[in-house]
Amino acid sequence: MTKLTALLRTALGTMVILTLLALGPAGAQEVAAEVEGEAAAEQSTVDLLINVLEDDTARAELLDRLRRAQDAGDGDTPADNAVELLAGEDAAPSEILSFGRRIAIVTQGAAEGLANRVTSVWDRLQRAPDVLGGLGGLSLAIVLQTVGELLLVIVATVAVFLVLRGMAKQLYGRMGRATHEATAARTIGLWLLSALIDLAIVIVAWAAGYLIALLALGDFGTIGIRQTLYLNAFLLVELVKVGVRLVLSPSAPEMRLLPMGNRAAKGTTRAVNAIVSIAGYGQLLVVPIVNAQTGRVAGSAVTALIALIVLGIAVLMVLRNRQRLANWMIGEDGIVRSTGSLGWLARHWHWPVLLYLFAMFIVVMISPPNLVFQSLLTSGQVVLVVLAGIALSTFLSRVMARGIVVPDDVRARLPLLETRLNRFIPKALFVLRLVIVVFVVLFALDAINIVSLGVWLASEIGLRLTGMFISVALILIAAFAIWVAMTSYVDYRLNPEYGQIATARERTLLTLARNAATIALLLITLMFVLSEIGLNIGPLLASAGVLGLAIGFGAQKMVQDIITGVFIQFENAMNVGDIVTAGGTTGVVERLTIRSVSLRDLSGVFHIVPFSSVDMVANFTKEFAHYVCDMGVAYRENVDDVKAAMFDAFEEMRADPELGPLIMDDMEWFGVEKLADSAVIVRTRIKCVPPNQWTIGRRYLEICKRVFDARGIEIPFPHRTLYLGEAKDGTTQTLHVSARQQAEREVAHTGPDPRGALPAQDEPTGDADT
Repeated sequence: MTKLTALLRTALGTMVILTLLALGPAGAQEVAAEVEGEAAAEQSTVDLLINVLEDDTARAELLDRLRRAQDAGDGDTPADNAVELLAGEDAAPSEILSFGRRIAIVTQGAAEGLANRVTSVWDRLQRAPDVLGGLGGLSLAIVLQTVGELLLVIVATVAVFLVLRGMAKQLYGRMGRATHEATAARTIGLWLLSALIDLAIVIVAWAAGYLIALLALGDFGTIGIRQTLYLNAFLLVELVKVGVRLVLSPSAPEMRLLPMGNRAAKGTTRAVNAIVSIAGYGQLLVVPIVNAQTGRVAGSAVTALIALIVLGIAVLMVLRNRQRLANWMIGEDGIVRSTGSLGWLARHWHWPVLLYLFAMFIVVMISPPNLVFQSLLTSGQVVLVVLAGIALSTFLSRVMARGIVVPDDVRARLPLLETRLNRFIPKALFVLRLVIVVFVVLFALDAINIVSLGVWLASEIGLRLTGMFISVALILIAAFAIWVAMTSYVDYRLNPEYGQIATARERTLLTLARNAATIALLLITLMFVLSEIGLNIGPLLASAGVLGLAIGFGAQKMVQDIITGVFIQFENAMNVGDIVTAGGTTGVVERLTIRSVSLRDLSGVFHIVPFSSVDMVANFTKEFAHYVCDMGVAYRENVDDVKAAMFDAFEEMRADPELGPLIMDDMEWFGVEKLADSAVIVRTRIKCVPPNQWTIGRRYLEICKRVFDARGIEIPFPHRTLYLGEAKDGTTQTLHVSARQQAEREVAHTGPDPRGALPAQDEPTGDADT
C-alpha cells in the first residue's frame, strides 16, 4: 500500500509539473501579477518619502535621525536606515542577509509561487466543463450555407491535387529505384527533386482553386472571404504534409529517411496528415467563420473541440504503435542499446508521451483559446524537430555505413583518396549527429518554456560560445581540406600510371615533405583552435620553446638523428628502393624518415637504423653498377684461351633478350689479377643497370662454367698430395691398405671376381709400398 501511495504521488507530481511547464504563457501572466504587486508596494514607499519631504517638521526629524544613525555606526546601509526611519520608531532593525537566508528567501518564493500556480490550475479545472458550452450556439443553417459556398472550390482544388499526385507517384517510384546504386550526392539530388515536384503540385492546385473562385464563382474577378480562408488553409496544410511525405516517403521506400516498413510509413502518414488537416483547417478556416457568424464564445469552444480531437488521435497513435516503436528503437539496427536506462526508457517511451498528452489536455480545458492553439503549435514544432533530427541522423548513419564513393577516374588518379575520406568523414558525421541531438533537445526544452534558447543565443556568452564553435568547426574543416589536397597531390605525383613518373629521389622527398607538412599543419591547427577557444597561446609558445630546449639537451641522440638525416637527404645519399649499407647493415631501403632509415635485408629481416649510428652510406644502386668477376683457372691453362672463353660467354649473355638490356657497356678485361696457391686469378668487369649486378653475375658464372667444360679449361679445386717420407737408403714407411681397398684395386685392373666375394671391410691383407 505504501508503494502504491508513493507511486500515485509520483505520478500526480509528474502530471502537475508537466502541466505547469505547458502553461508557460499562463505562468507568465501570474508572474506579471506578482510583479505588479511588488511595484505597488514600491510605489507606496515612494509616496511616503514624498510626503515626508514635503512636510518641514517631518523632514527635519528625518535628517536628525539619519545623523544619529550615522554617528552610531551600526553597519546598516543608508537606504535601510531611511526605510526604517520612514516606517517609524517601532520598525524592526534591518539585518544584513546571509547566504543561507537568501537561499531560504528564494526557495520560499519558489514554493509559494508553485503553490499559487497549483491553486490556480485547480480552480480552472473546476470550471473546465464550461469550455465546450459555447457549442450550443452553433447553427446548422450557417454550416450548410458555408459548405454550399465552398463546395465547388473544395472539389476543384482537391480534384486537381489528386490528379497531379496520381501522376507523380509513378515518377516517385522510378526516382526511388534510381537511388539503389546512386552515390550520396545523387541520392540527395533525387530527394530534393521529389520535394520540388511535390511542392509544385500543391502550388498548382492552390492556384487552380483561386482561378476557379475568381472566374467561375460569384462576380467575375471577385472572391469571397470564406473562399480565401479555405485556399490559404489548403496551401499551409498541404505544405506541412509535403514535409511529412519527405520524411516518411510512403510512395518511394528507397528515399524514406526513417527506417520503417511500407505499412508503418503509410499508416503513420495517414495519422499525421489527419492531425494536420483537422488542426489546420479547423483553426484556419472553421474557427474564423464561427467567430464571424456566431461569436467568440462558440469559436473558443470549437478550438477546444479541435484540440481534444487532435489529442485523441495522438493517444490512439501512441497506444497502437507503442510496441512497434519500442522494437524499432532497441532492435538490431536501433538507435539505442537494449540495456541501461536508455533501453528502459525506449521500451516504456509511451508513458512520458501519454503524460505529456494528459498535460496538454489540462491546458486545453483551463486555458484561453489563443494559449490552446499556441500549445498545440508548440507541440507540433517539437514533434517536427524530433522527426527531422531522427531523419537527418538516420540519413547520416546510412552515409556512414555506405561510405564515400569517388568516381572511377578520380580513384584511378588518387587511389588513396577514397580510403582517406572514409577514415575521417564518418567521425565528422558522428560529431554532427551529436550536434543534431543536442539541438533537438534544446529546441524541445525551449518550446515548452524550460529554457530560453533565443535569449541565451542573443546573450554575450551565447554569442561567444556559438561563434567559438563555428570558428573551430571552420578551422578544422579548412585544415582537413588542406591536408586532403596536399596528400592527394603527393599521391598523384607518386602514381606511375599518370603524369611523369617520379624518380626515387622525388618519391623520397615527397614522402618526407608530406609527413613534415602534416605535422606542421597539425601544430598550426592546434594553435588556431586554442586561440579561438580563448587560451593565450603566447605563454604556451614560450613554454614550448623552453620545453624544446630542455628536450634538446636531454635527447641529444634524437637531435643528432634529425640533423644527420637532413644532410643525408640534401646530399641524396639514399632513396626508397635503393640497396645500401648503413650502420653495418645491408638491405633495401623501405622507409625513410627524418631520423631513421628502415632496411630489409636478404633474409627478410627488417632493420631500423637511426642516422646517428650511420658513419658511412654505401649505395649499390646509384646511376650504374659493376659486376667484378675474379675467375680462377689451373696453372696449366693458357691465359689467352681463358680470355677468349670468357668473352665468348659474355657475348652469349648479351644476346639474351632479358639480360641484354641490363648491360650498359662492353666487358672490361683486366688480365691476371693474382697467382694464387692453386689457381691463376683473372679479373673482368661488366657495367650494368643497378640493381641487377648480382643477377648479371650469377648468369655470367653459369655460362662461363658451361663454356669452360666444353673447351676443357680446368677450374681448379683444392688438391692434397700425401708424402710418406723416405729414408736415406731409399725405403719408405709401410702403408697399410685394407683388404676391401686392395680387392677394389684388383677388380679395377683384372675385372670382377666371378665368385662375387670380397674380403671384409678393414680386414688387413698385407703391406704395400708406395
